[in-house]
Amino acid sequence: MADIRRKTRIQKYWSQYSWSNIWAMLKNNGAAPKICDQRCEGKLVVITGATSGIGYRTARRYAAGGADLLVINRNPEKSAALCEEIQRDFSVRCDSLVADLSQLDEIHKAANRLAVLERPIDVLIHNAGVYLKKRSVTQDGLETTFVVHYLSSFIMNWILLDKLKRENRARIIYVGSEGYRFAVWGLNLEDLQFEQGGYSGLKAYGSAKTAQLLSMHHFASLFTGTSVSINAMHPGMVATNTGRENHVLYRWFKKNVLDRASQSPDISAEALYYLGIAPDLNGVTDSFFNLTTLEELAPPALDREVADELWHKSLELGRLA
Repeated sequence: MADIRRKTRIQKYWSQYSWSNIWAMLKNNGAAPKICDQRCEGKLVVITGATSGIGYRTARRYAAGGADLLVINRNPEKSAALCEEIQRDFSVRCDSLVADLSQLDEIHKAANRLAVLERPIDVLIHNAGVYLKKRSVTQDGLETTFVVHYLSSFIMNWILLDKLKRENRARIIYVGSEGYRFAVWGLNLEDLQFEQGGYSGLKAYGSAKTAQLLSMHHFASLFTGTSVSINAMHPGMVATNTGRENHVLYRWFKKNVLDRASQSPDISAEALYYLGIAPDLNGVTDSFFNLTTLEELAPPALDREVADELWHKSLELGRLA
């Protein structure tokens, strides 16, 4: 049955793929992000994975614009140091929640804390990520990349749904990736956890990022009639700490090859600030940006039938059903 469904997907997507989509992506990769100079005093910005890389630079960019921050990180010492730095350098408020976003109990706990905040959330940035060369399973029995990149943000959005609708103002932003294209033939719904073999870091990463985009369409429909938007962006090729969990050879390759060809995460932070604050994006939702350039998604990330089935599986896997 799984093989039949895979062949069906290949036939379906093959006819939908367009070279113009690929050329547009390559062209967009070289474009600089749009800049927003508008300040954001009084806004509350929530960022996951903010102690290093893109998340850290984004936290500082929003603080420089006057926003208050609530950061969600797994390391309490680094999280406390970040908030102390932000408050010292920018005289804005910075609070933190400590949560390991690979563990379902901690994801639920963090989301429930956000759901009872008296203060409205203006920008919610799902940035936490991981890249693993070898398959890893969480204490809940789920593949780690899938949980951190996809299921954690799904759970948080679901639990925050009523609050965000009521407040009628939030911009939700996924720090996605053009790497969703690594899932060339889409999601294998029969093996989302790669239990049947064939695991690779790129496949797991691409699948998780594709799942993120597919769920974005559903959440956008749930926010119809409100001012809440939900979008995803590719942050560019930037040097971050992602991948430090892997073996020594990969870490050497990343440091000496990948990172040297990468841009500063300040580029990503500037793009995320624009996507969260720029007035010309009011009402823009269910969209994918390469930095700040609007881009058409590849066929597997537009498959509404797969999105429907993934949605129900996600509710079950996330202990929401």
